[in-house]
Amino acid sequence: MATAVNRQFRLKSRPVGRLKPSDFDLVEAPIPKAGAGQAVAKLLYLSLDPTNRIWVTEQESYLPPVQIGEVMRGGGLAQIVESQRPDYAVGDLITGLTGWQEYALIDDAAMVQLIPKGLPVPLPALMGVLGVTGLTAYFGLLDIGQPRAGETVVVSAAAGATGSVAGQIAKLKGCRVVGIAGGAEKCAWLTRELGFDAAVDYKAADFPARLRAACPAGVDVNFENVGGAIMDTVMEQMNLNGRVALCGMISGYNSGEPMRGRFDLILTKRLHVQGFIVLDFVSRFAEGAMQLAQWLMEGKLVHRDTIVDGFEQAPTALNLLFDGGNVGKLLVKVADPA
Repeated sequence: MATAVNRQFRLKSRPVGRLKPSDFDLVEAPIPKAGAGQAVAKLLYLSLDPTNRIWVTEQESYLPPVQIGEVMRGGGLAQIVESQRPDYAVGDLITGLTGWQEYALIDDAAMVQLIPKGLPVPLPALMGVLGVTGLTAYFGLLDIGQPRAGETVVVSAAAGATGSVAGQIAKLKGCRVVGIAGGAEKCAWLTRELGFDAAVDYKAADFPARLRAACPAGVDVNFENVGGAIMDTVMEQMNLNGRVALCGMISGYNSGEPMRGRFDLILTKRLHVQGFIVLDFVSRFAEGAMQLAQWLMEGKLVHRDTIVDGFEQAPTALNLLFDGGNVGKLLVKVADPA
């Protein structure tokens, strides 16, 4: 193995506001050894996601909070470097909850899956458009949003990993797609490269008026990633019996305050609002991944990644998600494959 130790980020304290390096201990632990029925995987890419911020609070969610002293939970793409199990060979790639550590012990309890050999895609795509974020967009839009041709779909955080895929799928389904993003550069990327019909800068002083102009027939489906004032503005423009696929509410993750929404509009507009977690669809992951891969191979999906070099950068790099500093999937590159 290339290193003699396994560097790990362990949670030191519950963050207040933004994540800081001081909220973690960067420790050197022994590289695990594979026992019977186990394998050891070396981390290549670490996925940084808004849910990382939720996991370090005491808030109960779909997974329990990371406890003080535990290795930080996180998704990763890793390569098997030692194996004593028949389903994993040295050199195989896996993806799943490897944690914020350079080597992970893989056993039957590990939430990982094997990547098929020979996929003609760059490794980062396995974490983004073909990974959990792509699957989140696929199932959230199609199963929860249920867009129909000719309808208007609005996607917030549209230049992010999930939103960019959700908007492109809506276009494939024949919808008018309006993305909400921060800054002219991101908005131009949505319309020029991803094929969105319009993009609206939420930082503009006249954001509500711009959104109305971009949605002359109102909004039928809202793929919501942000929450807060942006979500309220979209809901004001939704049509009767509109659908809201509530994927995330990133605007409030650092505040520690509970989110509040426009329940009056849910009532008067008879909106269908449903929250979801991608793990709700785990039994159908293969279905979603195959369709996403087909669209990608056919050139119908465009993907982009923001990659930060260096395992030690993870705590500070995560804040790019909340500062609008990333386009597409945010990853930390840890190592090259063997």
